[in-house]
Amino acid sequence: MLRARLRGYAVAWFFLAPALLLFTYFKFIPMARAIEMSFYEVRPFLGDRWVGGANYETVVTSDDVLAALGHTLVFAVLGTFGSIVLGLLLALLLEGTARHLWFIRTVVFLPTVAAGAVVAEVWRILYYPAPEGTVNSVLAWVGLGPSQFLNASDSALPSILAVIVWHGAPYNMMIFLAGLAGVDRSLYEAAAADGASIPRRIWHITLPALRPVFAILFTLAALRGLRIFTEVYLLTNGGPDSSTETLMTLIYKLGLERNELGVAAAGSVLLLLATAVLTLAVQAARRREATS
Repeated sequence: MLRARLRGYAVAWFFLAPALLLFTYFKFIPMARAIEMSFYEVRPFLGDRWVGGANYETVVTSDDVLAALGHTLVFAVLGTFGSIVLGLLLALLLEGTARHLWFIRTVVFLPTVAAGAVVAEVWRILYYPAPEGTVNSVLAWVGLGPSQFLNASDSALPSILAVIVWHGAPYNMMIFLAGLAGVDRSLYEAAAADGASIPRRIWHITLPALRPVFAILFTLAALRGLRIFTEVYLLTNGGPDSSTETLMTLIYKLGLERNELGVAAAGSVLLLLATAVLTLAVQAARRREATS
């Protein structure tokens, strides 16, 4: 029996080994190297110089970093809220067993499977700032616009935020649909028999049943918001006037454009710690709620 168990472990590790090797080489070793670099002034041809916590002090006291942190939090909070609310509305509209719904769900889900670079380029075209631009043409129908969108500091951040919500909502919709499938239908029937309206049924039956789904989506969406890079980098590169700069785009510029690799590594480590703390806090809250 012991030999069979050991053989089972050996088979499992045999199949896991390729993935573990790839993760080790491309993820864990670079992560360890970044932590090491965060304590040095990295000088590629002169040799690294130990600076201790100076890089971290630079990160937490830099005005550029604090501004980028504010933009990142705006994207994380509003993007999370918007994508979850829109995803829930789509799930409620498209829930059901009708045959035609599978096609509509597939069409709605397409933005999620599209690459971030493709999404950014499509929205760059849609946001063309001239009056004949696609979105400006739509705004003209209701007497608004034209807007500069990505070219103006007061409209660039909301414009990117709309792209983030549009890109993330379909994924949340599919998770909500899976959660709605587990809601007891007899509760809806009993509530309808008692005269409860649709909003009251959603508030008292649907939303409480989806509480675990909300916890999962909040964690995933918040982590995506903290690590947002592709949309911002391709649409505005942090501009105009750094009005959309995020931690990820700033770290990229510090490391690969300004050659401040130690400071960039320190920022990356702090961002890693923030995401780890957020994940652990949500998990702790879920366990405490489950035991209460």
